[in-house]
Amino acid sequence: MAGSIQEFNTASTSRAIGGIGRSVLNALRRLSTNRLAFLGMIGIIVIVLVAVLAPVLSSAIGGVGRSVLNAVRRLSTNRLAFLGMIGIIVIVLVAVLAPVLSPYAPDRMATSDRFLPPNSPGHILGTDEFGRDVLSRIIYGARVSLLVSVIAVSVATVVGGGIGVLSGYAGGWVDLLVMRVVDVMFAIPALMIALGVVALFGPSAESVTLALGIAYSPLFARVSRAAVVNIRSQGYIEAGHVMGSSHFRILRQDVLPNVLPLITVQMTSSLAWGILDEAAIGFLGLGVQPPTSSWGEMLTTGRQYMFSNPTMPLFAGLAVMLSVYAFNLFGDGLRDLLDPRAWRVNN
Repeated sequence: MAGSIQEFNTASTSRAIGGIGRSVLNALRRLSTNRLAFLGMIGIIVIVLVAVLAPVLSSAIGGVGRSVLNAVRRLSTNRLAFLGMIGIIVIVLVAVLAPVLSPYAPDRMATSDRFLPPNSPGHILGTDEFGRDVLSRIIYGARVSLLVSVIAVSVATVVGGGIGVLSGYAGGWVDLLVMRVVDVMFAIPALMIALGVVALFGPSAESVTLALGIAYSPLFARVSRAAVVNIRSQGYIEAGHVMGSSHFRILRQDVLPNVLPLITVQMTSSLAWGILDEAAIGFLGLGVQPPTSSWGEMLTTGRQYMFSNPTMPLFAGLAVMLSVYAFNLFGDGLRDLLDPRAWRVNN
């Protein structure tokens, strides 16, 4: 009798758990149809897991994690810089999750829905001249702008920064020759250099990336060279030479660690310029070509319908403005964070 009761209770519990499990799965399946709500739920789960596993994560990440947390804590004291960091995170997430967040494909055309105003059913920001959803094109345009800017700045950092470090460390006629070439390039506006390169290779995302990388290289060369010239006169560099350290070892252990903070700040500021210049080149019709979505291409297309449908270029321009503003805010805060003198003054 007791065994029968136990089996009955076990079966009832199993059925109950099974019913609850099916209900939870059905709820999750229905929630997944609302993409924003589903992403919010994932974010909450991640936050809760981090909070619960904080002691384990803290011991696992060690000193590096503590350094990062301290940096974030110091950055959070600068409200505008912290706001810029949040803005950058949002922009990056939008670009990465474009297929999930976008309500339509960016090149999906519906001629019956041309020039719909904002807040139309199914089109929050309206549609363009081909009936394409403006919100979807802005979301996918973030991918192009970020990729072009990040790759171009990375190229400029490696090429220009490397040339500047080697030139400043070598000194003498090498430094003189390299800096005169850099001065000649500085005499030409960066956007003009980029336009010349794009005109040479033809309009495309690859051409714009290469053009901006070349145009930004002199700036990184000048910044890194100035830092190395100042570091080269320090006593510990002379001590390294006296002790017989190789030039490679001195550059790797003594020079580069002191140059990287300045390069990092310059990279952050240049990312803002990269987004702005990519939009400018696209506005001139020399950037990413249709039907690929780009903020600059949306601006130049919207210009033709400025008076009949002014919201078309407005939203693309707002996307460029907010992105540039976020990177500039974060760059200013990062500069203060990496400057010990400014940190001591503020405290």
